Amino acid sequence: MAFLQLRGVEKFFGPHRAIKGVDLSIEPGEFIVFVGPSGCGKSTLLRLIAGLEHIDGGSLHLDGRDITRLPSAKRDLAMVFQSYALYPHMSVFDNMSFALKLAGVDKATIKDKVEHAAKTLNLERYLHRTPRELSGGQRQRVAIGRAIVRSPKVFLFDEPLSNLDAALRGQTRVEIAKLHRELGATTIYVTHDQVEAMTLADRVVVLRDGAIEQVGSPLELYDRPANQFVAQFIGTPQMNLLAAEAVPQFGTDGGSRVPPGGSVGVRPEAVFVRPRGAGRLQARVELVEALGADTLIHAEAGGVQLIARQSERTQLRPGDEIGVDIDASALHFFDRDGRALRPAV
Repeated sequence: MAFLQLRGVEKFFGPHRAIKGVDLSIEPGEFIVFVGPSGCGKSTLLRLIAGLEHIDGGSLHLDGRDITRLPSAKRDLAMVFQSYALYPHMSVFDNMSFALKLAGVDKATIKDKVEHAAKTLNLERYLHRTPRELSGGQRQRVAIGRAIVRSPKVFLFDEPLSNLDAALRGQTRVEIAKLHRELGATTIYVTHDQVEAMTLADRVVVLRDGAIEQVGSPLELYDRPANQFVAQFIGTPQMNLLAAEAVPQFGTDGGSRVPPGGSVGVRPEAVFVRPRGAGRLQARVELVEALGADTLIHAEAGGVQLIARQSERTQLRPGDEIGVDIDASALHFFDRDGRALRPAV
């Protein structure tokens, strides 16, 4: 039996069915990331697990125990919020120890737990400071420390890095990954940032309109998306998607025949820029994004928009004529409903 199991979980807000019968099994020690566009239900689903929202249908089980109707405080879960939710008048030590004090834990145990968490999070020097004396990254670590001292069975993170600048997001993401390895705790993490999803997750849960589109490891979703939505949501820049009628020469590559109304997808790194007159397509450069390690070349080929990603720098400029080749082995095929087709369909 799975450690944490969602069985047909549903949530309604009035007549709106926000979560549509979600089934999901999570194993002990897994790092699961919920990802999807705004309004897809990822934070709502996390709040249902946390007990902050009432489950209207289905059930929730933790370590063999039905916790569907249990209040949040009795679910043995700890949540880290986007807004940190720290008490501004309390010290770091008091913020981290507050839940333990409410639970009647003895002072010696509280001291040991807080000091251990502070050491793990490099907060030892800040235990007597108040939140206003800390940076955003330090405040987020305090919020994580407050969860750690409770020794929960599951950690829940609701977009914890959204309020940080880009540099701090990268640094704190690394710290969360290291912390997960050290604690080995089951973790569910909500984000709209697919870079976080790809770098942190053991498995990614892609949500759309309150339902799961696909569950798998980051590279499974990248290499074998179940549908057009996942194919374009996972990956930066997103997958090139071309109507099969616009590129008939690719419609049967890879042993797959795309039906009428279907489409062909290809990742930017599988699109290769050639000199004018070479390649299977002729195109015109529209934009060059020089990112340092990578170069993105946006081109238009007979009404078809393409992005090529290459590690080499280029002298190309908008308006230049180029040839384009595509790695036929890297093509993805979708039917008119957006479902992925496998080779030899």
